[in-house]
Amino acid sequence: MLCCFSRLYRAGLAAGSRAYTPAVERKKFYQNVSISQGEGGFEINLDRRKLKTPQGKVFTVPSEPLAIAVATEWDSQRDSIKSYTMHLTTLCNTALDNPTQRNKEQFIRAALKFLDTDTICYRVEEPPGLVELQKNEWDPVINWAEKRYGVSIGSSTSLVGPHIPAETKETFTKHLASYNMWALLGIEYIIVQLKSLLLTMGLVDRYLTVERAVLLSRLEEEYQIQRWGNVEWAHDYDLQELRARTAAGTLFVHFCSESSTIKHKLLQD
Repeated sequence: MLCCFSRLYRAGLAAGSRAYTPAVERKKFYQNVSISQGEGGFEINLDRRKLKTPQGKVFTVPSEPLAIAVATEWDSQRDSIKSYTMHLTTLCNTALDNPTQRNKEQFIRAALKFLDTDTICYRVEEPPGLVELQKNEWDPVINWAEKRYGVSIGSSTSLVGPHIPAETKETFTKHLASYNMWALLGIEYIIVQLKSLLLTMGLVDRYLTVERAVLLSRLEEEYQIQRWGNVEWAHDYDLQELRARTAAGTLFVHFCSESSTIKHKLLQD
């Protein structure tokens, strides 16, 4: 998984929710990045200075894999710090400071709202080529979700979308409640990128890869590009950025649920 993170995430670094909005670029002020274990978890050190959140709290994360991934973001910066490329750092800052002061139930409700407007549940009636594409590509994900969670979902061409049974919503509510607050923040972050709870859960459950989930979330756009072409540089940038954000959110969810400790405490060159 770390290999996948490096490939997708560094692509986003090269290309460029309710989480904090990262600041503009600033001059790099440190040489070395390391991690250490404190009382509340794992901390990031920039030279001999502890990293802190926008509210001035010591930047402390719950697992070592997450700390290493965040340290990699800081270590990847060159002459200037491009905060807008550091999605994991932004997610951690949001989890630590909780600027909107939301609780677990509010995170769950926010995620569940997307089920009523899930991208892959809304279908077009024409053109025939897109109708067939949506059926062939999206139906297997819906079928997987229905079997995986024992629910009924379906799809619709109506503007109001499909009718989602109350039992289905209750099942997803209970499932989301099994995640901690940090993981729920990551789940919501992915949902915002993909506009789909179902694609997000497919990612978290390892049914889908990041590349596949992103492609499915952009199915209509990709169909139009195949027909009419695109502005190449803009399309490539948007695609790489979406992959980077989705990869970061997925790693964040898994690393926030990670309890094991990696032996090496320092980020190695």
